[in-house]
This record gives sequence, C-alpha cells and structure tokens, in this order.
Amino acid sequence: MSDRRLTEHVHIIGAGLLGTSIGLALAEKGAEATLADVSPTAVRLAVDYGAGRPLKAGDEPGLIVVAVPPDVTAESVARALGENPDALVTDVASVKGSVLAELHELGADVSRYLGTHPMAGRERGGPISARADLFVGRPWVLAGHDGINYRRAGAIEDLILDVGGVPIEMSVEEHDRSVALISHVPQLVASAMAARLSDGSNKAIGLAGQGVRDLTRIASSDPGLWVQILSANAEPVASILTAMRDDLDTLLAALADPEALGARRAIADLIGAGNAGVARIPGKHGDDRRFAQLVVMIDDSPGQLARLLTEIGELGVNMEDLRLEHSPGAPIGFVEVSVVPEAEASLVEALQARGWRIAGAS
Repeated sequence: MSDRRLTEHVHIIGAGLLGTSIGLALAEKGAEATLADVSPTAVRLAVDYGAGRPLKAGDEPGLIVVAVPPDVTAESVARALGENPDALVTDVASVKGSVLAELHELGADVSRYLGTHPMAGRERGGPISARADLFVGRPWVLAGHDGINYRRAGAIEDLILDVGGVPIEMSVEEHDRSVALISHVPQLVASAMAARLSDGSNKAIGLAGQGVRDLTRIASSDPGLWVQILSANAEPVASILTAMRDDLDTLLAALADPEALGARRAIADLIGAGNAGVARIPGKHGDDRRFAQLVVMIDDSPGQLARLLTEIGELGVNMEDLRLEHSPGAPIGFVEVSVVPEAEASLVEALQARGWRIAGAS
C-alpha cells in the first residue's frame, strides 16, 4: 500500500497478544510478517487469524520484533542478533533496563538493538485476543541507549507509525521510572484493593459501584507475568510504594484519633493531593482540559443507550467520554456523559425536554 513506511521484512518472535497484533496491523498495511514461537499452536493460530506466515529457510528479515515474556526477552534478543547479523532487533517488553543490562552481560551486539514498549494491551492474552487496532493512537516508547546506531533504527519508528502507534523517545532509565509510576504500581494498588474484597460479605460486595469496578479492573491480570515485570523493575516500584506507605502511615495516624489537632487536615491534604494528581492525567487528544459530567438514567432494555447517544449527537453536542453503570437488582442503568462545561446546562435542559431523567437535576 502506498502509505506504508516500512520496507523491511519483519519477523516476529512470539505469537502472543502483542506479536500477533503487530502482525495483524502490518497485514492491514499490505505487509506480510513472518512468525515464530516456542508453541507451534500459537503460530498456527496467529497465521489462521491473518497475522503472517511461519518463517522458512531462506527468509532474511531486516527487522526482528521480540515479543516474548520479560524473563526470556534478553536471551531471545541475543539469539536473534547472533543468528541474523544484518538485522535490526527490537523487543516490546514492559521493562527495558534489565534487558539491556543482560544483553551487555551476554556480549550481544547492542548497536543493532533498540528496546521499545507499546503502551497498549488487554486483560486477556494470546493470539485469539489480538487486534489490528491495538496500537492505534497509543504511545510507543523507544528506549534509547548509547550503543545504538540511530540511522538504522529508523525502521523501528517506521514500524510504530505503520501500526498506528505514537513514537515517544525516552532513555532506558526514564522509561522504567515512568512505567513504575503509571503502570506497575497501579497494578499493585488494584490487586491489593481487590484482595480485600475476598473478606467482604455478599451483601457488601453487592453494593459495589463504578468506583470499585474502575479501581480493580486490572486486578485480574496474569500473576506469573507480573512477577516477572515487577522483579525486573523492583527499585523504581519500591521507591513509589515507600512514598505511598508514608502517606498511608500519616492517614492511619489521623484515623486513629480523628479528633486530634491536625488529623482532619491530614485527611483533607491527602484527598487534595489526589485531586491535583488526577488533574495532570491527559484527557482527550492528550490535553488536560477538565469536562463536566451528567448522569442520565436509562431503562435496561435494548436500544436505550443507542437512542441516547443518537439524540446527544442530534443536539450537536460532542461527547468527550462515557461510562455505563448498572444498578444491582433494578431494571435501570446510569450513563455518565462527559461534555465541555459550557455545553452542560443546555444539554441537560434539552435531554429533559425529550423525556430523559437526569440524576441530580430538578
């Protein structure tokens, strides 16, 4: 296809979620990748889904993408570098420092290696969960190091752009600190909170609303994979957890005696610091603009959500985000719609005029 940037033959080692998704995305661009995996079944599944074909004798890949578990990434990269002396090699593991350090220990030619990390994924893994659009609009970090020949590394950026990703340059160290903060520690917080749910009564769990669902959504992730990730990025993760422990110690002291001087302020300061932190998370299109939310009550019946979204569009309002929550034991749902603040009042009025019930509106 005319808009394809990458001209190299791409070989993907690892036919799991990420590897197969890369193959599917390249196929949509008219490029055929080759695939390999320790599991022949995984390769056959990825091929059946259209992610490429098996590697065969005589193939000479110019770019090799290693998409295997973190604890075998460095070994796989080193082997690929040794067996393909003219190829550029990258990996998509979620930790970069430990991989680069191990490659140095193995004596690998890191002038042909550049680690990357697509900030994309799903709770489920394997080739059956792969999607061609998995990387569209998602940040994809290129973790630079002193040994790489950057002129040759341009093929990796071409790959990222072809599959729809957004290249972001970082050092190896900056990457690992960053993912500790925005990915690895949140996983532990979600898992720790979800673990407490095991102690709750059925009645208590039945009260769960969108807040606890949002907080624990990622808690169903694969324990084996996360042991590998956290072990490889232990120091930055431990540093953030130590700071969180200090916050919790302050909070526990305040809750132990809420009437003590300064206790209520300590609680308020922590909540306020959370407000400041969440305000920094980029919103739609990467900006930090805050939106107004209105909650619309809908009947739990076919077509109601579609009708609501259609009518919001007919009113000329651009919906910035949407969350849907069901009411346990009741035949209604709650749709939280985010819009620009200046559109909120008129949208509430117009929806009420059309018979919609708005929570909290008079």
